[in-house]
Amino acid sequence: MQTIDEQIEGIEAVLRKTPHHKATNGFIGAMRAKIARLNDKKIESSGKGGGGGGGYSVKKQGDATIVLIGPPSAGKSTLINLLTNAESKVAPYAFTTVTVVPGMFKHRQAYIQILDIPGLIEGAGSGKGRGKEVLAVARGADLLIIMSDVKRINAFASMWKELTEAGIRPNEEPPKILIDKKIEGGLEIKSNIKQEMDKEVIREIAREYGIKNGVITLNERLTEERLFDAFSGNRVYIPAIFVVNKIDTEPNYKDHIDGEFIPIAAEKSEGIDELINEIWKALKFITVYLVKPGEELNFENPMVMKEGDTLNDVAIKIGPDFADKQKLAKIWGNGSKFPGQEVSFSTKVEEGMQIRFTS
Repeated sequence: MQTIDEQIEGIEAVLRKTPHHKATNGFIGAMRAKIARLNDKKIESSGKGGGGGGGYSVKKQGDATIVLIGPPSAGKSTLINLLTNAESKVAPYAFTTVTVVPGMFKHRQAYIQILDIPGLIEGAGSGKGRGKEVLAVARGADLLIIMSDVKRINAFASMWKELTEAGIRPNEEPPKILIDKKIEGGLEIKSNIKQEMDKEVIREIAREYGIKNGVITLNERLTEERLFDAFSGNRVYIPAIFVVNKIDTEPNYKDHIDGEFIPIAAEKSEGIDELINEIWKALKFITVYLVKPGEELNFENPMVMKEGDTLNDVAIKIGPDFADKQKLAKIWGNGSKFPGQEVSFSTKVEEGMQIRFTS
């Protein structure tokens, strides 16, 4: 039986011999979709092997979990030791970290778990350097800190490649596409936006993913890759921050990086405050304040939520039993039209909002 890589090579060989013109566009799209599905199988097999024992299974705790991604000896362990109470071994040689080391730090009432994992190297998706396990851990993050040192700026490109091939989409939103599957009737493609692919190509790709009947509505201008992502069930969309460490070793480091990168020197604690602020913004945290029935308004019971959360989410975070018993919610401050406004539990939280639940 052929391996997945051998099957992909066979399809690529066919594609190289296929002339590109309008009549073959559908076939080419379907073949590329077949390759994408085979790559999905590789991702799925990696997920089954990763995260299960050997130091790679870590329970998520706190308000969010960050995973540190970087090549060996980029200073990840130094950074996590600086931020948290973790004891991640630090040494100037590669592969010092051989398991996942969790730590926790607190900022503005939020408890943030941060995981130090083995260095990500080229070929990680194929298993080099325990890469499959590393990528499996990364898929479960709420935020990625992708870090290299100032001497290895080119490492970002290879890390990006490994992450995207593992189905991770840093700083991307899910494709804006609605798929309404039906039992019969064929495939109808709808879009008010001009697409770079014609409808028959989209149909062929959809059929390759097992979607044979229904209505597909495209609400953005999609590339082939974005369409594959929409049909695949294993993509994860995770915010990411890009960090350049050891700037103290390169006086002219600004000539090598642009504004997309946060410069730090972990060993000297330089740039750490800016990094923490960027972490807070990337996680989209909001602080609200709980006020008990009969209690004067105060800011003594803060709770960390996220943008887009509702009062119902606040109640559930307090406890499912608590949420089931609450009948009334009043708010003060941001988000309220007047002090003590009675609102529905679907009301979205805002920074600084004071909330009182009543059963």
